[in-house]
Amino acid sequence: MDILSQNYRLDVAYDELIGPDRQPRAAAKPLFDYLSGLDASVLEARRKAVEAAIMTMGITFTVYSDAGNIDRAWPFDIVPRIIPRSEWQRIEAGLKQRLQALNLFITDLYNDQRIVKDGVFPIEVLEGSKNFREQCRGITPRFGVWAHICGTDLVRDKDGTVYVLEDNLRVPSGVSYMLENRQLMKRLFPELFQSCTILPVDNYPTQLHDTLAALSPRSSDRPVIAVLTPGIYNSAYFEHSYLAQQMGAFLVEGSDLVVKSDDCVYMKTISGLRRVDVIYRRIDDDFLDPEAFRPDSALGVPGLMRAWRNGKVGIANAPGAGVADDKVVYAFVPKIIQYYLKEEPIIPNVPSYLCMYDDQRDYVLANLDKLVVKPANESGGYGMLIGPRATQAERDTFAELIRTNPRNYMAQPTLSISTAPTLIDDKLAPRHLDLRPFVLQSNRMYVTTGGLTRVAMKEGSLVVNSSQGGGSKDTWIVDMEGA
Repeated sequence: MDILSQNYRLDVAYDELIGPDRQPRAAAKPLFDYLSGLDASVLEARRKAVEAAIMTMGITFTVYSDAGNIDRAWPFDIVPRIIPRSEWQRIEAGLKQRLQALNLFITDLYNDQRIVKDGVFPIEVLEGSKNFREQCRGITPRFGVWAHICGTDLVRDKDGTVYVLEDNLRVPSGVSYMLENRQLMKRLFPELFQSCTILPVDNYPTQLHDTLAALSPRSSDRPVIAVLTPGIYNSAYFEHSYLAQQMGAFLVEGSDLVVKSDDCVYMKTISGLRRVDVIYRRIDDDFLDPEAFRPDSALGVPGLMRAWRNGKVGIANAPGAGVADDKVVYAFVPKIIQYYLKEEPIIPNVPSYLCMYDDQRDYVLANLDKLVVKPANESGGYGMLIGPRATQAERDTFAELIRTNPRNYMAQPTLSISTAPTLIDDKLAPRHLDLRPFVLQSNRMYVTTGGLTRVAMKEGSLVVNSSQGGGSKDTWIVDMEGA
């Protein structure tokens, strides 16, 4: 596994593991020293063992298609992404700063709206928000926190700068795969975990439990926590069941819960009703409570919003948190940080153009062949245009969509996001990737040491989402001083 003998391309983008001198970066050197001592047949045998373990353990995700829902084994690459701890400390500080500001922003929007009155955040953006919930006006949740679990997507450009690509504040997913990736790597390369100081991620379920438990309206050492899932056909059901099991929480569907006349939430059990203190909901706002949102929802719990408003149950993430999970709102986050914290952003945004403004819309329409255009509220890589790789017909279609509803679209330069060596067949090849760390906040804040690295397994592709052919890697934060 000699990187230098494989014609590995370094002209694609900034490479996370290999420097421009074609030598492993300092944090990655122990990995490549180890790989170079492995026979190819040994490495292949270990890779097959990991693939078998994924199938045996049932680590899957669901792909939605016209042909029906398909459960697929989790695509996993055995070459980890490595970041030195010294760099990670700055990223961690930036993630905490960002979530703190966003929670202050959400509280303000549902109460005094000072940021709007002061002219920092445009009223037309708020009025055009699909995720602003009138039902949440006047509410300030416990600790002033709405987004208790945040998955922030980070990318690195060709000059090495790390950017925030987007914030996921509604029902962010992927953390279970981060945890499983680490367990798979410990099976694959146990020797490296003995010789390198790789910071752990295994305590995430405990941290998540403590974050949720702090939201309990009752004083108890053992609050009753439930993970509310849409059911087995949801693409993230593996994660819902995994986290419930790891936390010692109950996995429930909407039909398992009931809100009584005392406004408390109860879980149906074979021994009768049992009060629930905290709900970690994995259901979108629209389906959460048919009394408050969509009346046709069969997934939610009638009266749940009433119970939450009256302080009888904690809900994470809080209803209404999605108002800040908007790709147009994203463009204002640097100003939001400056307004509430009186600080400069530690991690910059990707430069963005808002089509709601005439001059920026004109620039976007004139440069669709160079830009990535995103709708405000889509996720999973859907509904966007990657201009340089689109056909003229696709660009024309998007131009019409932008002209029809400019508030709903923003655009960014097509970044040459970083790559990392990925085992394709029996060769290492560069593949583009991003990183989703997870940030928890209630009475305190916690950031995972690393996160879910998602990889575009197709050559040249920039789309890392698993539903569109992406895979993942383990992410190692390495303490160079402790090595």
